[in-house]
Amino acid sequence: MGRDDKRTFTVSEPRAVPWLGIVFGYGPMLPFTIGAALAWWRRDDLGDAILYLTILWGCAILLFLSGVRRGVSFRTEGGPTFIQIATMLGLFGLGFVALVSASLGLTVVAIALLIAGFTTVAILDPIAARTGEAPLFFARLRPTQIPVAILSLCALLALKL
Repeated sequence: MGRDDKRTFTVSEPRAVPWLGIVFGYGPMLPFTIGAALAWWRRDDLGDAILYLTILWGCAILLFLSGVRRGVSFRTEGGPTFIQIATMLGLFGLGFVALVSASLGLTVVAIALLIAGFTTVAILDPIAARTGEAPLFFARLRPTQIPVAILSLCALLALKL
C-alpha cells in the first residue's frame, strides 16, 4: 500500500450541541411549524398550496437526513455498520415514497410516511449517537428537534382527516 492508500484520523466531538447544530438543526424545523399554522389558518387554495409545500419540505429534509446518516457512516470507526446503511436506505425510501405520494395527490399517505420517517430519526439517532454511529450531540439534539417536525406533520394530518 502506498502513502495515499490509507488515512488515519482522530475525532474529538462535543456532547454539547454546537452552535451550527442549533442553527441548522432547529432552523429547518421552522417551515414545518409555520406551514402547519398557515395551512390551518388558510383553509382555501392558498392553504392547500402551503400544506403541499410543507410536505415537500418534509420530504427534502427526510431525504437530507438519510444522506447525513450515510455521510456519517464514512467516518465510523471500523467502517459503515449494517444499521447505518439500513437506516439510510429506510429513511431514503420513506422520503422518496412520500414525495411520490404527494406528487400523486395522496396527501394523507405522504404525511403518514413522513411521520414514520421522522419518528424513526427521533428514536434511532440518539441510540446511534451513544453507540458511535452518529455524532455524540445527536443524543441531545434529536429528542428536542425532531418532535417539532412530527407534531407539525400530525397537525397537517389532522387537517386532512
